Amino acid sequence: MRRRRFITGLGGLVGAGAGLGLVPAGARPAAAAVRDGGAPREWEAVTAPEATPAAQLRDVAAAGPGLAWAVGEEGLSGSVRGAALALVWDGTAWQRTRAGFNGYLGSVAATSDGSAWAVGADTSGTARLLAWDGSTWRETDYPGRGTAGTSLAAVTTGPRGHVWVSGRTGDGSVLLHGHRGKWTWLEPPPVTTTVPPYHIHRSLCGDIWVYGSELVARWDGDAWTVLPSPGGVRAGFTGLLPVARDDIWMTGYDYGIGGPPGKPPAVRLLHGDGSSWEYVKAPFGVGMLSGIVGDAQGRPDRIAGWDFWDQTRAHYLRWDGTAWVSERGPLATTPVVMNALAKVPGSGGYWAVGTTSTSPSPTALPRIER
Repeated sequence: MRRRRFITGLGGLVGAGAGLGLVPAGARPAAAAVRDGGAPREWEAVTAPEATPAAQLRDVAAAGPGLAWAVGEEGLSGSVRGAALALVWDGTAWQRTRAGFNGYLGSVAATSDGSAWAVGADTSGTARLLAWDGSTWRETDYPGRGTAGTSLAAVTTGPRGHVWVSGRTGDGSVLLHGHRGKWTWLEPPPVTTTVPPYHIHRSLCGDIWVYGSELVARWDGDAWTVLPSPGGVRAGFTGLLPVARDDIWMTGYDYGIGGPPGKPPAVRLLHGDGSSWEYVKAPFGVGMLSGIVGDAQGRPDRIAGWDFWDQTRAHYLRWDGTAWVSERGPLATTPVVMNALAKVPGSGGYWAVGTTSTSPSPTALPRIER
């Protein structure tokens, strides 16, 4: 199961080919409205617990100002997987917590009542689904666990204990739903994909979105709606913010055609109206955008990014009401590669997590900012 990796590992990702329904960058979906943007922010680095080198944090989620989780991997050696890395924020400091297996954790989601879920995979390729019990992570069984063709990729949560996981089964299902201990794979979307959707998002209205290089689809509780593919050449998509069903933002990267070894990707920022996508010019063009969050009303707010030409500071984007503008993280003595961004409920703050190297080298350690 492929997940977001160190930057050099992204070169092997292959997009879905030419996009459908792309419109010129100057055109704007009719439903998009001008909105007030958030105030500028002073980002700061936060100390991460010690980790085995060649480590990175892949995702982060928060229940509130005093409780958050971050997950990833440590000790990766070439193609040999390391150990799953899991951290918890107690309101004062980040601490290690036991994940309990060799492999990685790639996605985590939280609820306001202090519960959380995480997914990843062990070294055998078996997907792992974990639940936070208040002090540590516990294994959870699910339909199809360990069977050929079944994988889990990302997790999101909703009210009253509902949980959704993107992934894939042998029959083409891509969405697993859990509630009160019962887990069910939902019917497949009306398209066939060779690559499962590696990301998931729950909108404020309750729609569940799954998305990746070949599929962007919305489950409304009764049926699937499949959107045109954003396309791209060796493209990857890292974040989605559906402000409304006809007002959708996507973030990612695109390596394009050819290029020398080590060629960096180009930033991809897309805006859609449900039937077509437009390319939006970002404040920087070489690197990647690695996550997007909305404000309390679900409106555009922040994007996290890695700037190839200025790697010692995270390059965040802030929505100022009409456009995305630059907002920089603190200066570091190492590269700063942010992999994920999360809003902190009830505080107006954020957590961003990643690593300190663009490759899984012995110098790579977790990086956390807020």
